[in-house]
Amino acid sequence: MLRIGKHTLPGNVLLAPMAGITDLPFRRLCLEHGAALAATEMLTSNPDLWRTRKSHSRTQSAGIGLHVIQLAGNDAQTIADAAARVVDMGADIVDLNMGCPAKKVCKRAAGSALMKEPETVARILRAVVNNVSVPVTLKTRTGWSPEVRNGVEIARIAEDCGVAAITMHGRTRACRFNGNAEYDTIGEVKHSVSIPVIANGDIDSAEKAKKVLQHTGADAIMLGRASQGSPWLFSSINAALAEQHYVAPTRLEKLAIVRRHLIELHQFYGEVPGIKIARKHIACYLEDLGEAVTLKRLFYGLECTQAQTDFIDAMIDGGEGENSAIAKIRQRWLLAA
Repeated sequence: MLRIGKHTLPGNVLLAPMAGITDLPFRRLCLEHGAALAATEMLTSNPDLWRTRKSHSRTQSAGIGLHVIQLAGNDAQTIADAAARVVDMGADIVDLNMGCPAKKVCKRAAGSALMKEPETVARILRAVVNNVSVPVTLKTRTGWSPEVRNGVEIARIAEDCGVAAITMHGRTRACRFNGNAEYDTIGEVKHSVSIPVIANGDIDSAEKAKKVLQHTGADAIMLGRASQGSPWLFSSINAALAEQHYVAPTRLEKLAIVRRHLIELHQFYGEVPGIKIARKHIACYLEDLGEAVTLKRLFYGLECTQAQTDFIDAMIDGGEGENSAIAKIRQRWLLAA
């Protein structure tokens, strides 16, 4: 089992924090389906910006397992103070984001932009570790660019500063999410430090999970975009790693999960924002279910909570056949429009 500081996790397949995706309903769902850990969406280290509903929602615990809050910023004292505050709010682990490649984050010299400044990285990590009593973890990338892969240097700094574990995405900041993740650097990191190393990037199946763990020697893996629309992927990978037989959920069982997720999104956000946020989640489920593009277009056109719920109910009532589900939804919503 993976150990982070004083905490022993129930497994070694983790959910990556993703802005706009890993909200409380989604984290809870992934944890129930086998994720060993699920951090909140990235929260700015500036507490003056925490007064919004969005920021407040990002600090809430899923009520299952450990509560991990991820922070981002570029000033050591500000992040250290923010870390102490989120610990007071119930965080069991503080995760520091030095891997986000988004321009709006990097232009503030935060996220993966910090990989260009190892001395700043050291100041931030040391300040946070010394200011909280809970384990501090770091999420970063293999380097600033393919020509500057300094992931090993950053990992050694993290270990020296007392960081409890490091997650490394197999791309550089310059690569953003383009091309394929590379795992050689992650393997080098694993052989260079003694703290747990978690591999991240392009892991979308049990087979890929096994290959990445074998190639890198990492202690755990972290799933990101592949988990969208497929929270049961955690159970699948857990079973494969344990060499256990896995029984995949049926289409109707998946639809029942989709319906529950949809309802919890509406309850969590309220009707107006919930409708918008549900669209991106349900679209991913429809892709996983192999449904026609028509269904996604229909769902995007629904503008009330009841319509979205009825949409999923129509798919459930439509039986196992795709055509019958499409026919029923078309009759109810397309023609009604």
